[in-house]
Amino acid sequence: MSRRSSNPGGASRVRRRALLGTAVLVVLVALAGLAAYLTRDGRDAPKTHEPLKSSAAPSSSTASLSGSPSPRARPHALPVPPKTHDPIAFGKAAAAALWSYDTRAYSQAELLTALHGWLTTETKYADPASVDAVVPSRVLWKEMAANGQFATTTVNEGHFPDSFTQALQANPGTITQAYVYAVTVSGKQSIAWNGLRAGGAENRVTTLAVQCRPSHSCALAGVMPSVAP
Repeated sequence: MSRRSSNPGGASRVRRRALLGTAVLVVLVALAGLAAYLTRDGRDAPKTHEPLKSSAAPSSSTASLSGSPSPRARPHALPVPPKTHDPIAFGKAAAAALWSYDTRAYSQAELLTALHGWLTTETKYADPASVDAVVPSRVLWKEMAANGQFATTTVNEGHFPDSFTQALQANPGTITQAYVYAVTVSGKQSIAWNGLRAGGAENRVTTLAVQCRPSHSCALAGVMPSVAP
């Protein structure tokens, strides 16, 4: 007699991640770590940074794409996805949202809700768990909020990884299945606290899966577990 899964929700999440990974795989043949992405579960999600050390956990808020952030700036609003058909422009905005946050302005739950608004509505390609994994836990957020911790981001550049470009050139038609692009973004996250003139800063780089169908504005599909150069 066959055994039924005791965790149907977990199985659903694994299937969703597998579908997203398959969509990217058709054009990301050489992307390191993709196989792990197809099979990982919540226990293997990327870990966040400790809050009051060299850098806080990356999460999200309105962030600057250029210039130096001011620790005395007013509290930041929750991030809103841009209306664009350019996967690189969207990827840069999404990375800024994921690397910026303001514990003074909103709760961890409100941040998660806002970030989920960046995800594609095609649930078979959306991987909300990969986004949730880069947001501090409720306990960690509470500790950060006690110190009025916030972060702003400067995005340096975004590009299609070489492996993505080469695979796409070899077989251009593969992108039309899901229109999921790999975008690697680099930048700097600056951390500050209430009462301090300055805080720490840390370079950031990530590879995102961005869906840009011709008939719709771009949306986030997920955060890749490894960086594709």
